Amino acid sequence: MKSTTYKLLEFFIVFILIPISFTLNYSIWLKLAIGIFGFIYVVFVLLRVENNKFKIASHLNWRSFWKQTAVKLIVIALLTTLFVYFTNKESLYQVLINKPLKWMFILFVYSAFSVYPQELIYRTFYFQRFQPLFKNQNLFIFINAIMFSLAHLFFRNTLVIIITFLGGLLFAMTFQKAKSTLLVSIEHAIYGCWLFTVGMGEMLGFPS
Repeated sequence: MKSTTYKLLEFFIVFILIPISFTLNYSIWLKLAIGIFGFIYVVFVLLRVENNKFKIASHLNWRSFWKQTAVKLIVIALLTTLFVYFTNKESLYQVLINKPLKWMFILFVYSAFSVYPQELIYRTFYFQRFQPLFKNQNLFIFINAIMFSLAHLFFRNTLVIIITFLGGLLFAMTFQKAKSTLLVSIEHAIYGCWLFTVGMGEMLGFPS
């Protein structure tokens, strides 16, 4: 499971074949089964092959993380607020204002059950399995962003593809620096929750 040939096949199946297959029209239950099996495989490899312990590292620089995340969030908040204001003004903060309980529920479900599995697959698994295969780390991060964007192809939405690519770049750079699934998951949850809060939920596949 550590040979280059095996890893390339693994990369193709996990990050290309499965995401593209989800864009095809077949049973949602089969898609769900493939997704669950794929996630179990990723966890198995991380635990048994890569010897992960799934513990919170003691070296984390929380102060630096929060400062950098806050700065990026301010920029994202300004840009997305302007975007929603000029493209779909009626949606601006509409779920937060009109459906606060639904807003809280979706933010909880998204953060708890969507963000962490994504980061486990697209940052922890991706970096630990495939980083040694790349000499150019900028290319490695760029490909990570493309794969993360490809994972959202089933939305069939150009805006989703662009935003997830940009998000993929941010999350990959955070993980490369911090080497922490926890920190990158927190960052991912913050930005994703903000996009829903500002009124981009329907554009990005959230229920509204």
